[in-house]
Amino acid sequence: MALHLLKLCVGPATIADLEARIAQNRAEALAQGRDAPPSHVTRMVPTRLREIVGGGSIYWVIKGTLICRQTIAAITPFTGTDGIGRCRLVLDPAVVPVAPRPCRSFQGWRYLKAEDAPADLDGATAGDLAEMPESLRRELASLGLI
Repeated sequence: MALHLLKLCVGPATIADLEARIAQNRAEALAQGRDAPPSHVTRMVPTRLREIVGGGSIYWVIKGTLICRQTIAAITPFTGTDGIGRCRLVLDPAVVPVAPRPCRSFQGWRYLKAEDAPADLDGATAGDLAEMPESLRRELASLGLI
């Protein structure tokens, strides 16, 4: 079974904002002549990286709600120019909305077991919930109604 990461998404207020940031970073990389896939750099290397790569995702918490995910394609440890070890999470560019769930703030990232991960929101599995605006899904989740 895949293991996932749970991470706070700092900056974007919505899934659309996250997708816009990904597109902007991609455009900047291409303008510099790099064909870099989306990635996220973190200070710590997950000790359970073998369980994550090949099926795991990073689940993003935006404004207090676990709301979407991106598949993790690779995890690459490296040393920064300052000599400090870091880790690059190479991500799939697709951002997949998931069933929203309130989530309190935390530092760093957390492991998320596959059985505890929220379901993807698509028409086949979520029905009308997938058609709702993100703000309404977030509000219903904060009230404990979904």
